[in-house]
Amino acid sequence: MTASSSATVTAAPIHATDDLSAPVAFAIPDNVFAETVTEVRHYTDRLFRFRITRPTSFRFRSGEFVMIGLPNAEKPVYRAYSIASPSWDEEIEFFSIKVDNGPLTEHLQKIKRGDTVLLRKKSTGTLVLDALLPGKRLYMLSTGTGVAPFASLIRDPETYEKFEEVILIQTCRDIAELKYITEMVEGIKDDPLIGEFAADSLRLYTTTTREPFTHMGRITDLMQSGKLFNDLGLPPLDPETDRGMICGSMHMIHDTKAILESFGLVEGANNKPATYVVERAFVG
Repeated sequence: MTASSSATVTAAPIHATDDLSAPVAFAIPDNVFAETVTEVRHYTDRLFRFRITRPTSFRFRSGEFVMIGLPNAEKPVYRAYSIASPSWDEEIEFFSIKVDNGPLTEHLQKIKRGDTVLLRKKSTGTLVLDALLPGKRLYMLSTGTGVAPFASLIRDPETYEKFEEVILIQTCRDIAELKYITEMVEGIKDDPLIGEFAADSLRLYTTTTREPFTHMGRITDLMQSGKLFNDLGLPPLDPETDRGMICGSMHMIHDTKAILESFGLVEGANNKPATYVVERAFVG
């Protein structure tokens, strides 16, 4: 269901109970789609993903973000969320953190199948292939839910058309927080659309910072020490061949930018492609 003008409609309420039978009337703001939740999965007490219907007129590039909200107030709160599904997907997927006192996430974490999510009509962002110069190898560097835009990009055939190797890196506190992307990468290998490309090109490197795991430590430390490259069997970053994308906490972005620039990489943008990009909307 979509709505493009102010109107009073009936939608599934957003609440903490299992009873979705009592509809709530609310006004859909202008320039907003009202979409239906089709699937929700909780991974930990801090992380979950959900999928919603996709308006036929909604277009985006893999890696972009969009503003979303809930119909639980006269003036809904909107927050920027990276789209975790690829541009060809018939639905829209998001990967979210749970924040009990968050203006949006406090309520968003309680959504169920059949509920309504508000979606702004225009997506944007710099974590897109167009913002990078051609290269051989693409490093996707993320922490926590910062992996969401890369979940979109690793399911886009264009990523493998532009890069011979795609290295997806995610750092979390605990092993359970890695499950979302680990399961996705495992499933991609059998995907009829991109499985053939990903099987030879996609590599996943996951680390934890708290729970004991195969690889441990902050990605910035692992890059500086050279352990990351040794583990992968690859040379250090080279601006002639390597490209980077960064998404995570403000602190992580700041530190990772400095490391990439120490290797000679230069930050790019949609209007000036270069050798690495960061999502400025999440930097603050």
